[in-house]
Amino acid sequence: MPSNALAHIRMDGFPVSEGHLLIVPNRHAADWFDLTAAEQQAIMELVEQGKQWLEERYQPDGYNIGMNCGAAAGQTVLHMHCHLIPRYVGDQQDPRGGVRWVIPEKADYWSGR
Repeated sequence: MPSNALAHIRMDGFPVSEGHLLIVPNRHAADWFDLTAAEQQAIMELVEQGKQWLEERYQPDGYNIGMNCGAAAGQTVLHMHCHLIPRYVGDQQDPRGGVRWVIPEKADYWSGR
């Protein structure tokens, strides 16, 4: 699994899709905003390397990339981690809106409801 001096990648213990990865800083930090600029860059480099790793093994059709920062945003593990979630055609009936579904009543902006 790819890694660098400041962060590493691991498989998610509770994956939402096949190949779901977590990119985690080596130093403890509560969330993205507690990281140094170098750590943020290291995380983003591993997002790209993780994508390449997933392409070779799973050939996903798309990706969701996300971080929960703070309890109000749904963070339950208080150590920063970035989700790299491979997506596959047909894994959801209508995937439009992607991460906007964290607040379901505001996600569907395209249908005029």
